[in-house]
Amino acid sequence: MSTQVLHTVEEMRKWRDEQRMSGAQVGLVATMGALHSGHLHLVQTAATECASVVVSIFVNPAQFAPHEDLQEYPRTLSSDIAQLQSLSLPDTSLVVFAPRVSDMYPRGISTNRTLQRGAFIEMLGLSEMLEGGTRPHFFRGVCTVVAKLFHATEPHCAYFGQKDVQQCCVIKAMVDDLLFPLHIKVVPTVRDKESGLALSSRNVYLTREEKERAPAFYRGLCRAKELFESGVVEGDKLLEVVREEAEKCGLDVEYVCLSSPDDLQSVDVVDGRGAILSGAWRMGSTRLIDNILLGFEF
Repeated sequence: MSTQVLHTVEEMRKWRDEQRMSGAQVGLVATMGALHSGHLHLVQTAATECASVVVSIFVNPAQFAPHEDLQEYPRTLSSDIAQLQSLSLPDTSLVVFAPRVSDMYPRGISTNRTLQRGAFIEMLGLSEMLEGGTRPHFFRGVCTVVAKLFHATEPHCAYFGQKDVQQCCVIKAMVDDLLFPLHIKVVPTVRDKESGLALSSRNVYLTREEKERAPAFYRGLCRAKELFESGVVEGDKLLEVVREEAEKCGLDVEYVCLSSPDDLQSVDVVDGRGAILSGAWRMGSTRLIDNILLGFEF
């Protein structure tokens, strides 16, 4: 399958006008490239619901702090396109939108927030906890670039993976607050079939030994879900089993939290609304995240 690659907002909007004229439903899968099976699953899910699918590939400087891995983040556009072309999507028009930094940030962009100029979006009340606790810049950058992608591509639906659960909650709230005329679809996390480790572009940084230990966090999440399904709703008990499993394998856990799916605030008990059990840990210099849903689905 041939895949059209667009690099400018002007090209993207011309393509979008063509889809509008034909009446095609458009889906967006926003990525930073380094595609893996999880991304491809999002594309395939979008293709089952939309006649036209845009896969954006853009490493967004605004969501990196000066000390983070912006320069080292894998950039694999050629192989990403090859993977997309290998998909069997006979009834879908697939286009790659790979804009330049200058297109997405006409005033320029620095990873140093004090040097940034121009318009940025913050979701107050949802961005400060969990991932925002250690990466206070992160969701400001995510919301800004996702809003720009929404404006450039004008999708009917946008597809995001549950692995980045806080991101899903933040973007859904941004869409509601800013009256974007689109629907956010959250797709379950794709995992390694043998270990259960959530697929992530950063997994390429892991050594063989780290890949063997990293799935311990997910095993802890699964143990906690089993406890919940057996009737345990107390947060301290659910959190403890995750920590125990992680400690067995010497994981450097940054946080484990039980949160309300409504506002991401920490909760002590899983009530009728359900809860998100999530956390982050480090394997050497690589930071990983994962989560599991208790008592609800997106």
